[in-house]
Amino acid sequence: MNQQGVRWTAEQVLALAPDNASRRAGSKLGAAGPWSGAGCTDAGAVWGLCKGSGSKPYQTVVDTTGPAYKCSCPSRKFPCKHALGLLLLWASDERAVGGAEVPDWADEWLSARARRTERAEAGDGGGGRAAKAADPEAARVRAERRAERISAGATELEQRLADLLRGGLAAAEQAGYGLWEETAARMVDAQAPGLGRRVRELGAIPGSGPGWPVRLLEECALLHLLDRAWLGRERLPAPLAATVRTRVGLTAPAEGPPVRDGWLVLAQYDVKDGMHTNRRIWLYGRESGRTALVLSFGPAGRPPELALPVGAELSAELVPYGGAGQLRAELGERFGAAAPVGGPPPGGSTGAALVSYGAALRDDPWLDSWPVTLSDVVPVPGADGSWQLADAAGGTALPVVSTPLSRPGLWKLAALSGGGPVTVFGECGHRGVVPLAAWARDAPELVPLTA
Repeated sequence: MNQQGVRWTAEQVLALAPDNASRRAGSKLGAAGPWSGAGCTDAGAVWGLCKGSGSKPYQTVVDTTGPAYKCSCPSRKFPCKHALGLLLLWASDERAVGGAEVPDWADEWLSARARRTERAEAGDGGGGRAAKAADPEAARVRAERRAERISAGATELEQRLADLLRGGLAAAEQAGYGLWEETAARMVDAQAPGLGRRVRELGAIPGSGPGWPVRLLEECALLHLLDRAWLGRERLPAPLAATVRTRVGLTAPAEGPPVRDGWLVLAQYDVKDGMHTNRRIWLYGRESGRTALVLSFGPAGRPPELALPVGAELSAELVPYGGAGQLRAELGERFGAAAPVGGPPPGGSTGAALVSYGAALRDDPWLDSWPVTLSDVVPVPGADGSWQLADAAGGTALPVVSTPLSRPGLWKLAALSGGGPVTVFGECGHRGVVPLAAWARDAPELVPLTA
């Protein structure tokens, strides 16, 4: 239950924005001036009327238990600037957005949303899935045919890699990107989109700067390992075989036992994948001690709809996916709205982070990174413009990977540290760590480093 006295912070609201333009526009609407008829309930509903350029104000309502948004404006962004402005006003001014009776126009959407949730929990609307499950023989035949196509694609890819190594890596730079794109398209035709994605990444390496032959050889080796693992999957342990199926692009439903917990939203950021947008949301269970990754996907031209307030705690169930070392989970039933909480998850040294990443690689050799929480580390700049996270007590240090995601947060992290130790959550990979969130010493507030 979301009590009116426990509201999100402005930073948590702005972390929901789909892009910087929405963040700026929403901030301008975070004052009481353009709003009328605003109110909220203990059950997590927030609503208001925002004056726009037309004669009628925009009707905006938010269900913070999702969160989910509804606005009469024509924007295709979720949340739109009006929803962000309303939440900013709700977060900062209890007099402007106080407890009130829900108006009819807001109640209509909230009630319809509640009915849809009840039907989903009761299993209604799943007739299509039930019909497919009712014919297991047809499903088995479809699965076998797809596996045969993937095997044919993996065999062809093995020949392509052998030709590359036989002719020398220098030929990859001369051939250009077109041949790789053609090979990737053939993998997609073979219904192995995971292989296709990795092939496209290979094609970009020859133009990535000094040292590219080493990087190309590393990625070719991993792709060869994935090919051979797929072709010999019957001999693999069940968890590793499930990981291989996921890596080549076979999707499977989240079927693990649900885990109910208070989940701290550690980080949220978007990654472009061709024309689509993938949103990665990291969660930590206070009681279970589990770290989980929730993915949300947006179609071409639209951001993903799922957005959670970073730094808040959400009482909910997560349903894990299968696979060795997999952290991915699906967000299930939620119990009330997310509320601000204090303090980071338990952390460790940089050496312990490397050990945990190494153990995860043993279960999933194709893992790009692993979530780690580093306690008492100091951000240290190098003479060449690079940064490191060094243990305050001495010992090892982890290089900070310079990416478009990490660069904007480095100065925020340095300012938060002031030369002293901080706690940092991030993704640790073979090139270093990407910081995603931080906490100052003896300060419970999470500071996002990705916005």
